[in-house]
Amino acid sequence: MCGIVGYVGKTGNAQKFVIDGLESLEYRGYDSAGIVLLNESAHLYKQVGRVESLKSLLPGNKSSYTAAIGHTRWATHGVPSTDNAHPHSNKDNTIFVVHNGIVENYEELKSFLISKGYRFASQTDSEVIPHLIDWHLKTKKSFNLAFREAIKELRGAYAIAAVYSLDTENIYLAKLSSPLVIGKGDNTHFIASDANALLAKTKKVIYLDDFETAVVSATSVKIFDQQKAIEVQRQHEVLQHDSQLTELGEYDHFMIKEIHEAPQTIQSAIRGRVRSESSTVKLGGLDTVIDQLRFIDRIVIVACGTSYYAGLVGEYLIEEIAGIPVEVQLASEFKYRKEPFSRSTALLAISQSGETADTIAALKKVESFGVLTLGIVNAVGSTIARMTDAGVYCHAGPELSVASTKAFIAQVTILTEIALHLSDGNTKLYKPLLKSLEELPDLAKKVLDQEESIKTLAKKYADNRDFLFIGRAHNYPSALEGALKLKEVSYIHAEGYAAGELKHGPLALIDKQFPSFVIATNSKLLDKTMSSIEEIKARSGPIIALATKGNTKIKRLADDVIYLPDTLEPLQPLLVAIATQLFAYHVATHKGLDVDKPRNLAKSVTVE
Repeated sequence: MCGIVGYVGKTGNAQKFVIDGLESLEYRGYDSAGIVLLNESAHLYKQVGRVESLKSLLPGNKSSYTAAIGHTRWATHGVPSTDNAHPHSNKDNTIFVVHNGIVENYEELKSFLISKGYRFASQTDSEVIPHLIDWHLKTKKSFNLAFREAIKELRGAYAIAAVYSLDTENIYLAKLSSPLVIGKGDNTHFIASDANALLAKTKKVIYLDDFETAVVSATSVKIFDQQKAIEVQRQHEVLQHDSQLTELGEYDHFMIKEIHEAPQTIQSAIRGRVRSESSTVKLGGLDTVIDQLRFIDRIVIVACGTSYYAGLVGEYLIEEIAGIPVEVQLASEFKYRKEPFSRSTALLAISQSGETADTIAALKKVESFGVLTLGIVNAVGSTIARMTDAGVYCHAGPELSVASTKAFIAQVTILTEIALHLSDGNTKLYKPLLKSLEELPDLAKKVLDQEESIKTLAKKYADNRDFLFIGRAHNYPSALEGALKLKEVSYIHAEGYAAGELKHGPLALIDKQFPSFVIATNSKLLDKTMSSIEEIKARSGPIIALATKGNTKIKRLADDVIYLPDTLEPLQPLLVAIATQLFAYHVATHKGLDVDKPRNLAKSVTVE
């Protein structure tokens, strides 16, 4: 949510790097964009809209700047406008700040600053930061001390980068519950709120922790622990991602590229972990807590959005395969609930970015409970990866489309592996699931082979205003996720329901203009799902059915059928997801919408 990019150095091109970095982070925010360039003075440029519109304002001489910070905004406080765009500055235009997150006490700080003669040009919470630094600079000996003093007064979540026109050799950083990473180059350092912006330049990175500030120059990084008032020593880490994974290649959009990466996403999630020939599941990320896992008698999964729906699939998987009770809670609600929590409970946090603010808050809630905390994340070195006691990485590579696709695939695959791992082989599903997991990448390719027929259906139904997605058991969460994908990228109102709930309310909506997407793959409850189809058909509702290959009976009931290859019921959500993702994508592109950057949404939600 919002993107920060910065550069300080003696080689390279500050303007080009920051602009290229902002473009790579546009999936995190695209209401407005801005940049400040520093040499002997500061040069500020801001514009409503995408980074492309900002580029037309910039000077032709691109190589004479020693430092720069830039920002792409996802609006929280104040409408998208030039005044509300970042960077924000003090009255004298000597202090410039870019900020991700929310300053919860900004009204209090703003009132104080106004009483001291400061005037505000924007509606944002972020503008208090440069003015507050300015206020402390009146009494502090250095900009660094004034910056750190100002940061102490902020409440909320923030990733902050600041520059001072009288000190063009440094960028000043602060972090709390919002990611910031420093990339190391030759006589150069790069700053970003997401490591994807750094991949083209470096794989050597340093992550800031909460309550830390940093002073970054061309040749050094000095990190300070604000709470302990000490300098911190930290070595860089090496990113594993390939920068080519952030390029479109032959695809029109990142969403369709990432849908087509489903087979390799599954393969990456099982590689080195699942071995059917030896009947083993090896999850190295859980090795350090293997003794604690033996005493776990309850698991609480916390997540948001698509990750929450993956968690709901995981609930079915873990309870059925491992026999451990599971409950899945929205992280945004979990933080504020009061409930009994024993040390035999494990908290499992799921987040694609590893930076989801609500999920981080859920983990912080249980820090003093003495419970085991686990994570499923895609981003190596992310906040959740570092906060949890143990976990499993998705290894799905960068996901740049705002609507999550391959992250869901990876998360469900790993939840299956965790369920098998926790079962210790004590389930009749153990060996069949191991074998079927290894077959899944090929089955995923067979679903992708049907893209043209799914595209035809998408065009047929694209003009509908409403949609109902229904499924049962493992595929009830699939219905929720299918509806979410459609509404995210096509702006069609879509609801997901358990098929058994149809007669308890949603059936009232059904008519000739209200189509239903029914997940009717082979399962123990298929006959009951077929009855639901009959109920919809009796009320003249159009029906698209997702069925297992070979089911001919369904053709007599549904208006349209998409056939999926046969697999074990617990694994069906992985194939269903690919089909519903393709459907949502092609509906949106047929309507001429920007599928990678849907309105009002951002990729990584780093504010509550």
